[in-house]
Amino acid sequence: MISGRDYFVDEVIKDYRGQTVEPVSQDAEAPLFLMYTSGTTGKPKGCQHRTGGYLAYAAGTSKYYQDIHPNDVYWCMADIGWITGHSYIVYGPLALAATTVLYEGVPQFPDAGRPWRIAERLDVNIFHTSPTAIRMLRKAGADEPRKYNYHFKHMTTVGEPIEPEVFRWYHEVVGKREAAIVDTWWQTETGGFLCTTKPALEPMKPGSAGPPALGIYPVIWDENSEEVKAGSGKAGNICIRNPWPGIMQTIWGDPDRFVRQYYAKYCKDPKSKKWQDWPYYAADGAMLAADGYYRILGRVDDVINVAGHRLGTKEVESACLTVPEVAEAAVVPIVDEVKGRVPVVYVALKPGVPANKLAEDKIVNTIETMIGKIARPKMIHIVPDMPKTRSGKIMRRVLAAISNHMDTGDITTLANPDIVEQIREQVQGRARGPVQEGPEDIKMFGEER
Repeated sequence: MISGRDYFVDEVIKDYRGQTVEPVSQDAEAPLFLMYTSGTTGKPKGCQHRTGGYLAYAAGTSKYYQDIHPNDVYWCMADIGWITGHSYIVYGPLALAATTVLYEGVPQFPDAGRPWRIAERLDVNIFHTSPTAIRMLRKAGADEPRKYNYHFKHMTTVGEPIEPEVFRWYHEVVGKREAAIVDTWWQTETGGFLCTTKPALEPMKPGSAGPPALGIYPVIWDENSEEVKAGSGKAGNICIRNPWPGIMQTIWGDPDRFVRQYYAKYCKDPKSKKWQDWPYYAADGAMLAADGYYRILGRVDDVINVAGHRLGTKEVESACLTVPEVAEAAVVPIVDEVKGRVPVVYVALKPGVPANKLAEDKIVNTIETMIGKIARPKMIHIVPDMPKTRSGKIMRRVLAAISNHMDTGDITTLANPDIVEQIREQVQGRARGPVQEGPEDIKMFGEER
């Protein structure tokens, strides 16, 4: 706190109670806020967003892809302090004069029916949440939405790739087959949606984020800068060829890192001043179907190289979730003397389902059938719960560390830190084994961004 510059809001607000405070005009390029991401490597990055471009992009994408009108009651179940909360709880909906619902707390407390009671009571007709929350609500009470009389016209999913099985439950049970689902792909750095369907105008496709948003021109390149063509069935790195209003300005205090991290990889001429020579590198893997829909595979770090085969962890997790008994799944790499890296699967079963060899065999058979023998996991661990952040995201880094007998690092910020020791004992035994300094790709695996 610096005297004369910084103030505690509860100390100064009493002097302004009941008054109208006129807005202060800012230049369109003036910094609006900093949004820190933990990053997959290195220190956290302060993504600096601009005033005019960010607000225009948040409002525009809210209007065209979430179909928000002034008479709608819109509920985005995200943390208001993150980019989804900024863009799609505060700036976007309020710029369009909609009623936006603010919610604090765990959605399934005191029971799994709470979100649907809130939706019924407040006449919510647009619902927005993440695959993590959808899986959590499905696990807590798969039939709860049927008990409540709410009607959504539109539902959004955001934050990570959604498994087709989870998408179908979201559509059939939560949306009651009435709502259009928009699956979106974007990042803290991008300010708003980059890939998404236009609701009711383009078909929904479980597991695909959809075509590019208006004004966005993606491309998928491999590691040799060769374009991966639509319908090839091959994965590569998704990039955006052009700038757009919502893109971040820089990394606060580190413009060189901004260039290195987001623009240097596919730049053909580092001396060029033309934007055409500086495509945005998202560090996400993707595939482009023949129909022009992009399927996001997750962070490029979340790929396990098994004997030369690139295996996306999301593919294996999606296969696990097609097993009816499985509520949650996480896949991490483990060092193997022959293959280099092999997958290890962690699953949490639905309430009342016994953890036994039969369940393990069913999961293995499903993975081999859907993906192939190369994806066969070295181990399957059926655990009581996953280590999660307060937002419900599974911390795969912790599971990778346990599997490889490495230090799990700081777990004090987890919502359920006690589960880490339970899982460690289950995997390693009661006597704690020697902690190793593991390979860098496993040390950083699955770090939440």
